[in-house]
Amino acid sequence: MGNIAAVTDAEFEAQVLKSDKPVLVDFWAEWCGPCRQVSPILDEIAATHGDKITFLKMNVDENPVTPSSYRVTGIPTINLYQGGEVVKSIVGARPKAAILNELADFIA
Repeated sequence: MGNIAAVTDAEFEAQVLKSDKPVLVDFWAEWCGPCRQVSPILDEIAATHGDKITFLKMNVDENPVTPSSYRVTGIPTINLYQGGEVVKSIVGARPKAAILNELADFIA
């Protein structure tokens, strides 16, 4: 799905929590229709703002540990991590403008 790299439970701490810059993680699953709607939107945002935010995807079916530790109960869930903490959480499919609005402080 798209150009955004995948992250696994095993890599999560190193790639997300210990990152120097904000990291957006798209929690998704193959069978999730709204996830497929959000994917190309995130690809576009990553192409434009990938210098300011690292974009990653996590398949919740293949990596159950991390989503449950962050109480991800609905997908798509888009969490933005900074300094090892969740600073934004967007649940459900949203249009590009709404996602950009949520990320405005981090991509300005």
